[in-house]
Amino acid sequence: MRQPASLREGDVRIPSGCAIAGIMDRTGGRHDGRDILKAIALMHDRSNGLGGGFAAYGIYPEYASLYAFHIMYESKEARDRTEAYLDVHFMSEKQERIPTEPVKSIQDAPDIWRYFVAPHPVKLNMSGLDEAEYTMQHVFHINAAIPGAFVASSGKNMGAFKGVGYPEDIGEFYRIGDYKAWLWTAHGRFPTNTPGWWGGAHPFTLLNWSIVHNGEISSYDANRRYVEQFGYECSLQTDTEVITYLFDLLVRRHGLSQELAAHILCASSWDEIDKMDPERAEFETALRCVYASALINGPMSIILGSDEGLLALNDRLKLRALMAGEKGDMVYLASEQAAIELVCPDVENVRAIDGGVPFVVQREGR
Repeated sequence: MRQPASLREGDVRIPSGCAIAGIMDRTGGRHDGRDILKAIALMHDRSNGLGGGFAAYGIYPEYASLYAFHIMYESKEARDRTEAYLDVHFMSEKQERIPTEPVKSIQDAPDIWRYFVAPHPVKLNMSGLDEAEYTMQHVFHINAAIPGAFVASSGKNMGAFKGVGYPEDIGEFYRIGDYKAWLWTAHGRFPTNTPGWWGGAHPFTLLNWSIVHNGEISSYDANRRYVEQFGYECSLQTDTEVITYLFDLLVRRHGLSQELAAHILCASSWDEIDKMDPERAEFETALRCVYASALINGPMSIILGSDEGLLALNDRLKLRALMAGEKGDMVYLASEQAAIELVCPDVENVRAIDGGVPFVVQREGR
């Protein structure tokens, strides 16, 4: 039955909505964005034109030691204020507009720039922080304190390209085919509870982390209050950003492995713990108690990108689809198997990601 034209975004739920995809070369070999664009475009009907985006790793080898800030501006005043702020706290090697291509369906795009920067050594020393923490705090400041400015990504040798539109149109807009990366992720959005806006499109990033997510985090308020105790600011009007901050907190700050962090997010149930041997049960009980507020509830499939590689995770009940496949050194992930087979017709070892069990692929040499 056709929905009335008067219905607005958020009025209709699509239980399996949103599409995610990932392509990685284990050897670190770099590939252009044409395959990830094909994969996400095949899943067009999972989106509704209110968000699409890509994360790419290894795209700036000539500036690999510098933070690559992708920043969106709604006004010249926002850019002037942001650049003045960056001049105080960072040393800039290069800054330029990100190349884009006119696309008929992409309207009201912000002014999008990139900056290759390093923390100002004197300011960094005075702060008493390490480089990553220093950078994170200034990213949060720009997003919260400078109206009309938004940092879309802030990692080294990586970047996020996202906006309001279908993902294939966003890819054309950003000329994704011109970039080469060893890890690509992509997202097509169908927002159900939150607005579709340029900053709210996926991937969500912080430093070298990026998250694409299909689902709904029903534990968002508990998760948000937890990360905000550690200085993270959830201001992007969506539940997905909290997953990014949880991984940063657990892995970068607390020193846990990505696998253990993923296990905390999808921790064992108390019924399961009761059936474990005493030593294992004691460990699992400690995780549930110490990280109770990091447990994520709700239907979820995610792909986490980082400079280590990728991690895919489904909720324990597998309420969102996520498929994996391999061919030689290449690894493919997508919400639909057809998207994988489109870009790799002879793909091997195709299977569904197990519920609650992290699927981890690390780049060789890491």
